[in-house]
Amino acid sequence: MELYRLTGATRYLEAAGYFLEARGREPSVMPEVQGAFGRAYYQDHMPVAEQSEAVGHAVRATYLATGMMDVALEADRPELAAAAERLWDSAYGRKSYVTGGLGARYEGESFGADFELPNEAAYAETCAAIGGVFWNWRMLLNSQDARYADTLENALYNGALAGISLDGARYFYMNPLTSRGGYERSEWFGCACCPPNIARLLMSLPGYIYSTSKDAFWVHLYAAGKVRTTLPNGDGIALEINTRYPWDGVIEITVTEAPSHGVELKLRIPAWSPGATATVNGDDTAQTPRPGTYLGIERTWEPGDSVTLTLPMEVRRIVSHPRVVENHGRVALARGPLIYCIEETDHAGADLFEIALPRDAKIEVAHDDRLLEGAATLRATAERITGPGNGNVLYGPAGGDGNGVATKVAMTAVPFYAWGNRGEGAMQVWIPEARTA
Repeated sequence: MELYRLTGATRYLEAAGYFLEARGREPSVMPEVQGAFGRAYYQDHMPVAEQSEAVGHAVRATYLATGMMDVALEADRPELAAAAERLWDSAYGRKSYVTGGLGARYEGESFGADFELPNEAAYAETCAAIGGVFWNWRMLLNSQDARYADTLENALYNGALAGISLDGARYFYMNPLTSRGGYERSEWFGCACCPPNIARLLMSLPGYIYSTSKDAFWVHLYAAGKVRTTLPNGDGIALEINTRYPWDGVIEITVTEAPSHGVELKLRIPAWSPGATATVNGDDTAQTPRPGTYLGIERTWEPGDSVTLTLPMEVRRIVSHPRVVENHGRVALARGPLIYCIEETDHAGADLFEIALPRDAKIEVAHDDRLLEGAATLRATAERITGPGNGNVLYGPAGGDGNGVATKVAMTAVPFYAWGNRGEGAMQVWIPEARTA
């Protein structure tokens, strides 16, 4: 498909359509490698336009759905777009991790059943999160639905970015949401798909931040920088963006080159940001920004015009669907687009798996330029619960002292993408909630 877009030669578009249509037919596209996993492992179990459940190898599945959307967009194949949307509902509605990771099982590096999302045994390959970025981008271009941009951002900041160390020299292949220690990033892999894949993603990042449509300029992700492009009507437009996002929710956008005609500036309002506000040259806009949509500001712009978008960055407690059994009675912490976790290195003297967060605990945001390259951390007073009864028995009666022996402990949470940069200690995303305050 990229060759078709580059050259305009229809043979490449036809070849892409042929490769899609060959799946799920007889004979199998890969009869010699069925092995123990079967045809679903290669998404060869039924014709792609008929598929509705995300199954098999998670990376292959995201790449296939990306290709389906490419052909759907370029060849006017709505049945492929409809199938990709059904697969998206399956993958992200019932089979994705809170980090945007995909692939629950080591066996076959594959999706599991609906709501099968183990934390410690999660495969969640870095490449699957990256494939999710590719896939969601095409879904977004097809529909202009902000939920795809939200999902893309989640996978980018959490599931994919965790795959590379802060110094850029080591990599995770799998991204569990719980570790008991001893798991660390590697310099390279025998099957080295993830390192070059994440390099490709980060180098192509500007292409996911903006897009254009007729008489509109879209801002999907927020990052400091400058952009200049030509709109479909031939007008040029240039913007300068100043922001500390994701640490701060204030985004200042200044027009440095204005088009000659009126243009609508479309700004994504993430689903996690109720209470967002926007001003133009210091004055409130006529619309109220709605979470999970795009705010459209249409006017004839002049150089120097500025838009200030403010996204509240409140700490959020996230809970799972009740069918995700591993997360019963647990919460994950998030702020802005970032998912947080707790690490052993920040909790000396306390077993990480004995820490519980009271439901009414006040969670404060702390910025420390010396920690994890300036990452914002979350701080709270939690409880260390050592076990039922007297704290030393494996099982005990419910109620009363059976709730366990609790002592206060200072808890620090760090962004999930930054975990594992200070040793091979334990880590948890999903934190038990304490029964008492």
